[in-house]
Amino acid sequence: MASQRELSDFLTAIERRAFKQAMFAVRNEESALDVVQDAMMKLAEKYGDHPLTELPMLFQRILQNTIRDYYRRSRVRALWTTLLSTLSPGDDEDHDPLEAISGEAGTYSPQTPDDQLQQSQLLGIIEKEIESLPARQREAFLLRYWEDMDVAETASVMGCSEGSVKTHCSRANHSLAAALKAKGITL
Repeated sequence: MASQRELSDFLTAIERRAFKQAMFAVRNEESALDVVQDAMMKLAEKYGDHPLTELPMLFQRILQNTIRDYYRRSRVRALWTTLLSTLSPGDDEDHDPLEAISGEAGTYSPQTPDDQLQQSQLLGIIEKEIESLPARQREAFLLRYWEDMDVAETASVMGCSEGSVKTHCSRANHSLAAALKAKGITL
């Protein structure tokens, strides 16, 4: 069993190497720092009571999984950001795409009737496909990507494991992407 001091010394010793490894993987300093911090927190929270000799291998596994999670999140966010950015009016960075979906007064409305028709058709297709997802997939998808909750928060809300949240989100993404592609919507 590693003491708090031993764990702290271990994390201090691997900090620079882990950062370099993350930098090579994600090529962004802030993201690399986040990845390393997340990996260190996971090690301390879940495996801090393991023997000191097991920590290097555990940390490397956690770091690699955290890097993979970073890429998964980036890919999914890029997909939905691209899709939702088609709903925003030009260069308005403060525009919330969900406001366009809700159709409330004072929100963005397309300039031409053709734009209005295309937007309403696209929104209808997206909403229909989201509604057709199985309940758990729909819940995980909306909590993670529309409510911007992290995996742990979503798992807590849904009353399931973080692995289940990741599985539900992955399946929802694949289903929605396939359905939209089948309808000729490309991102």
